[in-house]
Order: sequence, then structure tokens, then C-alpha cells
Amino acid sequence: MVEAAATNQASHAGAGTRGRPWAPSVFDPIAGASDVRVTVLAGYGLNCEAETAAGFAMAGADTEVVHLADLLGKGPNALEGTDVIAFTGGFSFGDHIASGRVFANRVRYQLGDALCRHVDDGGLVLGICNGFQTIVKLGLVPALGRVANEGLAPQSASLVSNDKPGYWDCWVSLIPDVDTPSVFMRGATGQPLEVPCRHGEGKLVFASDEVRDELRASHRIVFRYADNEGKPTEVWPHNPNGSAGGAAALCDATGRVLGLMPHPEAYLYPENHPHWIAQRDRGELPDIGWGAGLLFNGVRAVTQT
Repeated sequence: MVEAAATNQASHAGAGTRGRPWAPSVFDPIAGASDVRVTVLAGYGLNCEAETAAGFAMAGADTEVVHLADLLGKGPNALEGTDVIAFTGGFSFGDHIASGRVFANRVRYQLGDALCRHVDDGGLVLGICNGFQTIVKLGLVPALGRVANEGLAPQSASLVSNDKPGYWDCWVSLIPDVDTPSVFMRGATGQPLEVPCRHGEGKLVFASDEVRDELRASHRIVFRYADNEGKPTEVWPHNPNGSAGGAAALCDATGRVLGLMPHPEAYLYPENHPHWIAQRDRGELPDIGWGAGLLFNGVRAVTQT
């Protein structure tokens, strides 16, 4: 169990205002956060559970890391009492067949109904990198046409091999859609969010142009990779995988399910940023790493429902 760390709840997240991706209130202490229960998945090749759990704990949530096998062993009520379930990054089952496919199949046939009830009852789901690959293949995002209480939606998107073959590890700049329904994005200022990105299969593709157009129109493409001028790009290395339109993240229609390829949980502390010394010297070093904003927002969304 990761205990809530109240001492890490800064009153505001930045020393300066330049490039602030979140309103200062995003990082205010969250009333009732200790009552928010977060389940962070681990096992079978996942490797980002510690950072993900630490980020939710910074927000004050009651956070537990659980091996998927242990969760599946709890039966159909495995998610009872869970407010947020996080599918973490890594290489589940070695990314055999396709990234996240085997993990998604294990979840679909043993936990699919429980996940649907979780979302329909107001629960949140966050999928990061391999977790995004998994929840896309589950149909949890974008979940087009899904009807509450009628099971998982058909898969209508996927994440495939990068245009430049091979695994690529870098920092990227993400432009948010400030009109997105995602509850994880409340308080976004529209300024770019810089976070690490590391994957070999991150190119977001859609089942049809109609799917892509519907997601654009409904503001469910939550983030786009941006160039040095802050504009969406398909050009490497700013866009590490070649996703059309720079698409880097998706949410469902409820706004309670979010998946993204970059790693917000890898930017919890200001010193994580490769240019933190320059930021400090300019008076722009945040008190908390900007990536934590997504996790704080998830916890706060639960307390405000």
C-alpha cells in the first residue's frame, strides 16, 4: 500500500508563469483525496507501476499496486471499491503478437464486465503507453457507439509500429485540446505539456476516416505531438511515431477513460526534466513535475462527483 503523502501536496505547481500547462489550482491539496482508492496494475512485463503509484499518492490518494493475476483471482467483483484503475507502461507479455494484445485478452475475458460496470458507475481508467495499447484493444477508448450496461465497445483504433522502426526514447511536447471532455484535463491552460515518451509501437491509427473525424469533432483526441513552434506535427522526432495529425491520446465520451502514449508519471519531480537547471535559473522551475497534473486531476475528479 502506498500511503498518502500530504507533505508533497504543494499549494501551487510553478515558480513562474511561462509555459505553465496547468492552472495553479490543479496542484492544490485535494479535500477527500485519502478516500479515493486507486488500483495500479503490475505484472507480466509491466514496469512503470512504482512511478504511477507514487504520482497518485502525491495527490493524496489511497493507492495500491496489484498484480493482474491477483486482481483476476478476486472474481467478478474485483474492482469493487476502486475509484481509479491505472493500466501502466512496460512490455506486457513481451509485446508478442502486438503491443498490449495478450494483456488485453486476459483482461477482456476475465475482467471485461467488471471494467464496464466500473466506468458506468463513474469510475476512472487511465492507460499509459502499454496501458494505452491495452485499453485501445479492449475497446475502452475511444469506445465509439458504446452504450452503458451493454459491454465493451468494438475496437476502432490501434497503436502500431512507429514509422521509423525501433524503440525510441525522448521527451516530447504535447498540445492539449482544451475542449476535451476528459476529466483528467481540467485546468489545462492550452500551453504545451512536456513529458517523456518511449515506445516502438505508438502510431495511432483508426478503423476508418469516419472514426478519426468523429473523434476530432468531439474533442476526444486529447493531446497532439507538437513541434518547436507549438503546432501539431507528424514530423520525427517531435512526433516519435508518425501518428496522423500528431494524435497522442484518446478519451471516451464520458471523459472518465483516458489513454496516452507519453509518460506523465515519469515527470513527477521538477528535476526529472532534462532542462531543470535552466528552468531554475529562469525562475520557471515548478514545485511539482508537470506530468503529475494528470494524476492530480484524476483524484480530484473522483472527489467532485
